[in-house]
Amino acid sequence: MALWMQISQQLPHLTNQTLNELYPDTFPIDVRHYLANWIEEQRWEDFDLDNAEQEPLARRLLDQMLELLHEVAFHNPNVVERVKLQHISRNMSVFQTQPMQLVRTVRDILRKERHLLGQPQMQPFQQIPAQINGTTQPPREASNHDVDALVLKVLDIQTCRQQIHQLQEELNWEKQEAEPMQGQNELDATHPDQVTKQNRITQLDYNYQVCAKKRVQLLQEAVCSLEQCQTRLIQRIKSWRWEQLRSTIGLAFDDNLVPLQTWCEQLLGVNSNLRQEVMLVKRDHGSAEHFHQLEENLNRLLQTLIQSSLVVEKQPPQVIKTQSKFSSSVRYLLGEKMAPGKPVVLKAQIITESQARNLGQGVIPTENVGELINSTAILEHNTASKSTCATFRNMSIRKIKRADRKGSESVTEEKFALLFTAEITITGCESPYIVQMISLPVVVIVHGSQENNAMATIIWDCAFSEPNRIPFVVPERVPWSQMCEALSSKFMSEVQTSRGLNGYNLHCLAQKIFDKDISGDFNNMPVSWAQFNKEVLPGRNFTFWQWFEGVIDLTKKCLKAYWSEGLIFGFIGKQHLHVILQNKPSGTFLLRFSDSEIGGITIAYVGPSESGGRKIQNIQPFTKKDLDSAGLGDRIRDISCISHVYPDLPKDEVFKKFYTVLSPPHPDGYLPFKLTTVVDPTQDQPFQISAPLPGGPFSPSYPVDPTVPQMYPPFYGENMDFIYHQ
Repeated sequence: MALWMQISQQLPHLTNQTLNELYPDTFPIDVRHYLANWIEEQRWEDFDLDNAEQEPLARRLLDQMLELLHEVAFHNPNVVERVKLQHISRNMSVFQTQPMQLVRTVRDILRKERHLLGQPQMQPFQQIPAQINGTTQPPREASNHDVDALVLKVLDIQTCRQQIHQLQEELNWEKQEAEPMQGQNELDATHPDQVTKQNRITQLDYNYQVCAKKRVQLLQEAVCSLEQCQTRLIQRIKSWRWEQLRSTIGLAFDDNLVPLQTWCEQLLGVNSNLRQEVMLVKRDHGSAEHFHQLEENLNRLLQTLIQSSLVVEKQPPQVIKTQSKFSSSVRYLLGEKMAPGKPVVLKAQIITESQARNLGQGVIPTENVGELINSTAILEHNTASKSTCATFRNMSIRKIKRADRKGSESVTEEKFALLFTAEITITGCESPYIVQMISLPVVVIVHGSQENNAMATIIWDCAFSEPNRIPFVVPERVPWSQMCEALSSKFMSEVQTSRGLNGYNLHCLAQKIFDKDISGDFNNMPVSWAQFNKEVLPGRNFTFWQWFEGVIDLTKKCLKAYWSEGLIFGFIGKQHLHVILQNKPSGTFLLRFSDSEIGGITIAYVGPSESGGRKIQNIQPFTKKDLDSAGLGDRIRDISCISHVYPDLPKDEVFKKFYTVLSPPHPDGYLPFKLTTVVDPTQDQPFQISAPLPGGPFSPSYPVDPTVPQMYPPFYGENMDFIYHQ
């Protein structure tokens, strides 16, 4: 099947014309796909197409091909594919009158495939297996090939069993026929008929022994292949869970479970067929030790498959407040194979980190660490989606029992999980199986003020934990390069923007978290959990994460469009600010996130100094509350001392679409009004004033009183000593 594995990677890059020429209507690509292994094992090149004596052999290959197609269709869980394969099988009967034409067709296809792979232009399209944290992941297409190969192995075993049965019947018949002849000719051992019969019996017995040996060998190979395929399946399920965990920080995640469910169901079917074949071989050849070992291996694989097929499709929120409702859903990938009858009830309970670790050693939690209400749900099958799920719609944690904390550890650093448990019986299995799965780690809080710190714990866990870890171990320090990836991904995901953090932004963040000027390559500098969210920033009363999360929240709610269009410089330190603005004319400004206030954005601009030079000034930050009353675009329009956004774009061109359109007079006679932001550098007096809009029938003829109480102090931040003289 190696040839098909290579050519299938090139299919997306081939034109429709090439595909139609390669796979004619009489031999569709579906046949090439499903019977890839069998096709490549046959010796098509040995045929002499002009030799009529080889026609019976060609017809035998055609019969085998049609039989395999029927079997593949029968085992295919996809109804559409099943009907399609049956239709293809009927159409291929055209080769019944010309079996050598089938040989010619298949041989030409294989030759063309090899020729295509040899073309230089096909080399760049060779696929590289995907990796997750250094672990190579099997392509999803590979799983189909693995299962197809397994199905064909089972068919080979069944064919071999049928041949043995036929040989046994022939052998019994020949022995029965030979008994009278032996009585009549026992004095003449050289009697021709007796010699012929004896040779026939000897040959049949030899063929029987060969087939019996082959049958056992095929069984051993099939069980070994099943174990390898199932190992890849379980690794893929773990990878799905890992990707689900990483999606918390905004990384891509394909939540489609249909391919994994199909894979699980197919392997369950193969396991069932192989267990049946082992039972039959024990009946025919006795309970030898190696048969018993095969049976044990299959039972072990069956148990592992059944217990690995429970997944938390919709995770509970990873920060849960007591006395509040939340939901979750759990899916069983072998739901269609569950024994009918008694409903399967899934139970949820909350467990500690130490209890989650003990689960891996087979220890069932007995201590109740939290009171969880509405903690049971029935596994229900949805015929439309072919999924079997238990949905917990109104769960709530009434109370929680805290563990003894170490040192300065706070309650927002304590991780729990939900453990889902059910007793499931699979059709064809005598005993039920206990199936369990835990959720992603959760932090339980009792007050909304704890949410920010709890989310920091979750972000650190999801961003920096290793695959297949012991629950819920995380490193104490990580390289800055990993922190960069996590911060940028989380920012983009929360704001719902395609614009991430650039090098300037990340350099500024590094200087902030390390509290020092940084130059050169600092990607491998370690960042500790304490620096992330335990130690407050120098001169502030908040941590790095609390400040960064405030920026995310402000951008998400008030500044998404500005950020996405690149109008906000964002994270920039004071020194870098001086460097890029020092040669700019007065009125040049940029938008930066506040250093001293959580969730604030400020305008830094070049203005005149008292000595006639220029200096950089910072207007007091606007918070969400400020921007809710008047948007950032309107405030930029109103401030007369700024004219060009960095580097040199006129503000009225760039921000015009964000300006609020003036409202017409109200029909009841009231004058509409607007809030206007005023910054007067000469008087150090910024104003936010309310004034009637011009143009209405009741507009006053007098000027607006400039003595309206000010809402902001004049300028924000430290005194900027950097003054530029003209």
